[in-house]
Formats: sequence, C-alpha cells, structure tokens
Amino acid sequence: MSAETLLQQGELNAALAALTQQVKAKPADASQRVFLFQMLVVLGQWDRAQTQLELAGQLDVSVMAMVQTYRDVINCELHRQAVFAGKSKPLIFGEPEEWVALLVEAQQCFARGDYAAFKTLNAQAFEQAETRSGKINDEPFTWLADADQRMGPVFEFIFNEHYYWVPMSRVRSLRTDEPEDLRDLVWQPAEVTWTNGGKLIVMLPSRYPRTEGVSETDLLARSTDWVAHAEDVFEGVGQRMLATDQQDYSFLQVRSIEFDE
Repeated sequence: MSAETLLQQGELNAALAALTQQVKAKPADASQRVFLFQMLVVLGQWDRAQTQLELAGQLDVSVMAMVQTYRDVINCELHRQAVFAGKSKPLIFGEPEEWVALLVEAQQCFARGDYAAFKTLNAQAFEQAETRSGKINDEPFTWLADADQRMGPVFEFIFNEHYYWVPMSRVRSLRTDEPEDLRDLVWQPAEVTWTNGGKLIVMLPSRYPRTEGVSETDLLARSTDWVAHAEDVFEGVGQRMLATDQQDYSFLQVRSIEFDE
C-alpha cells in the first residue's frame, strides 16, 4: 500500500515506513524528499526533517524558496519546543506588558510541574489582559482566547526568522486559506493585519507543542485531546482550539478573525 493511501487512512507510522522505501527506490526524486520532510515534521522529527528538506533543495533548485522558508520555520519550532520545555522564553512582539510577563512566568512554572504557581500567575495574567470583541468566521464574540490556558490571550506567530508570543490586542485581523499541504497541519500560513494597519504573512503552529506519546490523529491535527496535570490544569494535545464566549473552534476550520477597533 502506498504512503499516500496509508496517510489518508491516518496510519502515520505505516505511511512513514512506506515512504522511506519509496525514497530509497528513487533517491534522486526531490518530490519524494519533500513528502518525507513533511511527514517527518508531522511526527516531530525535526532534525530528520531538516536533512530531507536540504536534500530536496540540492536535487531541485525550484524548491529552494520552500527550503529557505521551512529551514527557518523548523529552527523557530525548536525554539518553541524549548519554551514549552521551560528551557527558554518566547520573544514578545511589541512593548511587553505586565500580564504577558506573568503569562511567560506561568508557563515556566507549568514546565517544571509547579501547577499551583501556574494557576496563580495564569489567573493574574488573564485578569489583566485586555478583552476584545469581534468576529471569527463572521460569527460574533465578546472575547477570544486560545483554549489552552498556557497561551490564552496570545497568538503564537513565526515570522522574520523568530518565534513570538503576540498579544491578541496587537492584532486587527487574521486570515487563512484552507490547508493544502501536509505541512499546513503543522504550521498554517496566515495574513495578519496589525492594529497600526501594517500587514504581514506569518506562520501559526496548527498544533499544540507536544509530539511525544501523542496519537496519530492528534499528530495529523485531526483531533484535540486534553491532558489533566492537576485540578483545573490542562494541556492541549493535537490541533489547536480557539475559544470564545459562544463556542470553541478547531483552528484549521478558522478562515478569518476580525477584532473590533
């Protein structure tokens, strides 16, 4: 059975094994290397993915723009992984506000398993963060937040070769297209309009950070699960979810977010 068929069936590890054989059979086929790169980022095998990406660029110069883009994105993902492991801190877009600093410190507490401190700092950050109304997919909301309490009122953006936490208060609108490639299940391109009117293309991680010990459906961003660490402390796994006062939204189903000015 082909890697493509196995992937459609959600058999990710079997698809990887089949694709590895396909690459061995046609080692000079750059398209197969690109496919393997995408499969490996879904699995969170960042170093192997980087290797296949570079090989694809060496075999076919027409993919060099993609190679450069995703070389930087993978490096940013490694920073992101370090942030959620408590080994680093995110860059903050704009002048850091006190509540953002509290949210960053709360994440550090979460990473080391100090969930009581996490809850205290997280609650303080949420209380201070600005609440903004708007529309998501043209449906109104009074407030919007990431459903994972570690992020809440911030977006995770990758742009200009860096990984950022961006307060939602700095964004006027966000637009995405339907996912087209396997890599979009890991990082979704989006056009962001800032509150000052500037526009930028960014990458948003489509999934929550954890990739180890995660189901194939979660890795493929086909589902979202919640891991309980303590009372009222949960970690998202799989596809990102956005929450409003009205309902929750699977991130890959979101085409537009418009905040009221």
